Amino acid sequence: MEIHISVRNLVEFLMRSGDLDNRRIGKVSDNAMQEGGKIHRKLQRAAGSGYEAEVTLSHIWGNPDYDVVVEGRADGVFQREKLLFLEQADALLFAGEIPGEDVYLNVIDEIKGTYKDVTKMKAPHPVHLAQAMCYAFFYVQEYTLPELGVQMTYCNMDSEEIRYFRFFYKAEELEKWYSDLMSQYKKWADFRFQWEQIRRESIQNLHFPYDYRGKQKELMGALYQTFLAKKKVFLQAPTGVGKTISTIYPALKYMGQEKGEKLFYLTAKTITRTVAADTFDLLRNKGLKIKTLLLTAKDKTCFLGKAECNPEACPYAKGHFDRINDALYGLLTEEDSFTRERIEEHAGKFQVCPYELALDLSSFSDAVVCDYNYLFDPHVYLKRFFEGCRRREYIFLIDEAHNLVERGREMYSATLIKEDILALKREIEGAEPGSMRFVHSDAILRYLNRCNKDMLALKKECDKEYKVYKTESDIGKLCISLTGLHGKISSYLEENEQSGPVREKVLEFYFKLAHFMLMLESLDENYRIYTSFTENGDFFCKLLCVNPSAHLRDCMERGISSVLFSATLLPIQYYKGLLGATEEEDAYYVESVFEPRKRGIFIAKDTTSVYTERGEEMYRRIAGEVKAVMECKKGNYMIFFPSYRFAGEVYRICQTVYGEEDTEWILQEENMPEESREAFLNRFEEQGEKSLGAFCIMGGIFSEGIDLKGDSLIGAIIVGNGLPQTGGERDILKEYFDEDGKGFDYAYKYPGLNKVFQAAGRVIRTEQDAGVVVLLERRFLRSEYNRYFPREWQQPVIVDESTVGEAVRRFWDRLEE
Repeated sequence: MEIHISVRNLVEFLMRSGDLDNRRIGKVSDNAMQEGGKIHRKLQRAAGSGYEAEVTLSHIWGNPDYDVVVEGRADGVFQREKLLFLEQADALLFAGEIPGEDVYLNVIDEIKGTYKDVTKMKAPHPVHLAQAMCYAFFYVQEYTLPELGVQMTYCNMDSEEIRYFRFFYKAEELEKWYSDLMSQYKKWADFRFQWEQIRRESIQNLHFPYDYRGKQKELMGALYQTFLAKKKVFLQAPTGVGKTISTIYPALKYMGQEKGEKLFYLTAKTITRTVAADTFDLLRNKGLKIKTLLLTAKDKTCFLGKAECNPEACPYAKGHFDRINDALYGLLTEEDSFTRERIEEHAGKFQVCPYELALDLSSFSDAVVCDYNYLFDPHVYLKRFFEGCRRREYIFLIDEAHNLVERGREMYSATLIKEDILALKREIEGAEPGSMRFVHSDAILRYLNRCNKDMLALKKECDKEYKVYKTESDIGKLCISLTGLHGKISSYLEENEQSGPVREKVLEFYFKLAHFMLMLESLDENYRIYTSFTENGDFFCKLLCVNPSAHLRDCMERGISSVLFSATLLPIQYYKGLLGATEEEDAYYVESVFEPRKRGIFIAKDTTSVYTERGEEMYRRIAGEVKAVMECKKGNYMIFFPSYRFAGEVYRICQTVYGEEDTEWILQEENMPEESREAFLNRFEEQGEKSLGAFCIMGGIFSEGIDLKGDSLIGAIIVGNGLPQTGGERDILKEYFDEDGKGFDYAYKYPGLNKVFQAAGRVIRTEQDAGVVVLLERRFLRSEYNRYFPREWQQPVIVDESTVGEAVRRFWDRLEE
């Protein structure tokens, strides 16, 4: 068996100590890696012909039962550099005895970009030097060298000022140092080896816990072959076919053959993360030995309610790294299921940050259940797994994948608001001299003024709605000013770690600016730049990621295989295109396991949500048809609308015309707090004397991700075709995709259909369920819409205000025969 770990992860894991402190710019600069990459490339090019850049190095540390493979990439190696490099050091820090001046030797170069004042540095960071020493040891081992030089190169990413620290090591010194380092890692490697044996044996003995539904066994076989082929697959699977266990089980079987390194189950909804965690628990009860982590967001797990991760604000941050490895080892050896409750309990016992403990647990977990952003978000992604370009033996199971298109657009777009620039300027100018008149304040103010001036020029070009630009050069002056502002704020944050209200404002703005700068680096033909105004009149510039497919594909390339699945991936070519599929990657449609007779599909030919036809007459007709459907069978119904206003008008009529003698009417409100959401859903668990008519919003919090089984919900009545509101970004999307003749479909029709399918999917959740889906929209009679209906929507019944009640009643009567 081989245990793989990177040089960086090894030294950071073993050598960390002291406080957790997110005030340091190295922790908060989201685009520092890209900026540092530019510095690396510039210094590497300037190093001369005897310099080899980006040298891949590794070493196998052997044990009787397993090998630890430590691997990484040195920034550079000087070939046969004269020892004079030692005498030219800014600060002479030597290890061991220095030989004569005529000696030539190879030199490992480790480059670090920073915003600190490098002239004030007295020594390299111990972790940075340890990385370089690992590379030095690997190099002398590979080339059988008696000695080696090490150069630590620090470069300020704003001023580009450079500071060198240089060292000389004998081969035996490096060997002893590395041996001591690996002896510290041995207990962790022993744990990983022993647990791997236990896990593999349990997987090999694991049997599927249910009788197979329909073609479930065939599906799992196809997914196993996908993992073997190291490909991506798209899976359209109706609710009830067992998507969660049908994807997890073959992935585990693949891992049981010593093939998969780690499994990531990614989703957008809390409830689906819970379903995945429950599935692992079910398999544990059948004998599976697996360590799983349910990763929860930092703000939700913070003991103090607000994540201020520094020793001044949080007692758990003070000395965190001195205690974290003991806390980690204790939990690893006591538990297999790392839930939020168990993590918080253990973090409290050892006085460490629960979120950081969870992140460390991820390194030792076989399966991680988490939100999309831990793989796809350019700031939040798990760098310990996904930083760098080497593909790892990871499997990604991506649930509710239809959500990933819009989530991708959000993650890879960025907005800069002019009024935020002015607000920060006033904050700095209004601060008391003692709190903010620091060395960088004048420079920051100068660049804030430049940015505001550039934004004002763009504002004058913008009409009342929006103005679209296609290239970065169109906002070139603003980009130059923002680059300068980013550098000045970065330097301030790096050199001023003390908390305070002004620093907090600067930091808050910095996060937005850093994201904007990072997305500037990504601009290509898949982006559009536009300026416009918010509802309250604020002017903004947005980098809109119209097509996120390239970003999403690159992220999934970090693993060997991805399964993207949902009950609503229709039309499949739309989702394959925007979710980063290649031509050879497959898509599967899993047949529904439900009896068609238990689901009634009805389309009204006399109702519509077309804006020009909305009015009292249409509202009353819709209300009448809603009432007619609900009179056929007492129970709970959801009535979905395209907007709050539309829902409110029909809700008003139902209350005033039909009253609440035999039906209780409830209305989803805008911005409902968590408690109100729970109370709303709890009404469906109550089987009272009256029917329940719940007015909800298509695409809202109750239209997907909720699981109302059995009699909890027996009908979904859907008003309209779900089309997003016209204008603004939707028009930009339409223009972009019009180049391929798909503008209206990609910007409006397909996103609207998905909302309809998701709303309809609330009704049938298990094989025992029965219910009706009533589409109050005549446009669904057109082939341009109904040809995209799911296969299980067989032979819909055409109705109108006079026949809908009789048709729905016949459905229920036949079901009871």
